[in-house]
Amino acid sequence: MPRPLRVAIVGAGPAGIYAADALLKSEAAAEPGVSIDLFERMPAPFGLIRYGVAPDHPRIKGIITALHQVLDKPQVRLFGNVDYPNDISLDELHSFYDAVIFSTGATADRALTIPGVDLEGSYGAADFVSWYDGHPDVPRTWPLEAEKVAVLGVGNVALDVARILAKTADELLTTEIPPNVYEGLKANKALEVHVFGRRGPAQAKFSPMELRELDHSPTIEVIVNPEDIDYDEGSIATRRANKQADMVAKTLENWAIRDIGDRPHKLFLHFFESPAEVLGEDGKVVGLRTERTELDGTGNVKGTGRFTDWDVQSVYRAVGYLSDELPKLPWDVASGTVPDEGGRVMEAGSPLPSTYVTGWIRRGPVGLIGHTKGDANETVANLLADHAEGRLLTPPAPAPEAVEAFLAERAVRYTTWEGWHRLDAAEKALGEPQGRERVKIVERDEMLEASGA
Repeated sequence: MPRPLRVAIVGAGPAGIYAADALLKSEAAAEPGVSIDLFERMPAPFGLIRYGVAPDHPRIKGIITALHQVLDKPQVRLFGNVDYPNDISLDELHSFYDAVIFSTGATADRALTIPGVDLEGSYGAADFVSWYDGHPDVPRTWPLEAEKVAVLGVGNVALDVARILAKTADELLTTEIPPNVYEGLKANKALEVHVFGRRGPAQAKFSPMELRELDHSPTIEVIVNPEDIDYDEGSIATRRANKQADMVAKTLENWAIRDIGDRPHKLFLHFFESPAEVLGEDGKVVGLRTERTELDGTGNVKGTGRFTDWDVQSVYRAVGYLSDELPKLPWDVASGTVPDEGGRVMEAGSPLPSTYVTGWIRRGPVGLIGHTKGDANETVANLLADHAEGRLLTPPAPAPEAVEAFLAERAVRYTTWEGWHRLDAAEKALGEPQGRERVKIVERDEMLEASGA
């Protein structure tokens, strides 16, 4: 009797869970069946949703409900707190599975090469996001001494960072933020937050809803300079072709023409300002220098040679995420991705047998969470085609219990899907006395303890 197709997925964020879902919905799931193990280096699943989405965005966190339905399936197992390659290597994975899919996402900040970027008070947005999202592997405190702050970038991460810096701690107390984050934000001295984009309103990468949410806080006054509302032929074409870009531009136009109110925290959205240098004294940030840009007719911009120095005491770079290189896999340094064709990992022009990628590790950190579904479907389709054609490696130890025995022998303290339910219940119990949905547990040991690892 043929055994089920055994697949390991490294990374239990949305991309990995979407890949599991695609496998479960395939013809192979019916005959001979599929058996899927998700390996996750964190004790809890859900990746970016748990550790990358701002705590005041419960709507996006609602995606977890759909992901739950996949992990609830009997053909799927979760091995949390298992690190690739330290706890299990590529060769070891291939010894247990017919195929391995990597969906490890992106957690580091993309570099910004301008002078002064390494000064004290200059931060990567990814590190700040990890702090306020209660990631166990980052420091428990964050310096929030600056009264005037710059955020570089015009994507949703820049909006998240700016909003968290501009809101009061008490506004965020209804969310899942852990006590250390609440105490840190309570000490935040920021009164002005300046967000800078090098291009114009039509080129901003904000989602319309995320942008409008900025204006919902009773403590944040959003300010747009009317001089920054400018479009060329390329910008107009973008607005006509992209409904979201048009909605963003309309929102910014409305904010530019209104009177400035008296909410205590000011959040400025600046366009046509390209960061040129982070200014410092005695090793610390004391300002930001930008070059004014102008549209060139195509929607792109060129420098004007006019510079402005902005009085800020800290700078957050939100210019994109970068994936961590995966040992034993080929790597494209420039894009921070694993080279692939249709999800098949490519090395020296040939597919690496039984090895696949999906999500941000495949195409870079672009698009919204749901966009990784298409990636997962393509990758899984090609994996199943390779299986049908007999191109997959045959693992010497495909029995499901072989992996558990291996991890036990290595003394890896791993969590399970049942363990997530226990951790979930523990976090909800922490929130209940305060009327909150949950309070996130931060310490890795405490997460493992609550999970019954």
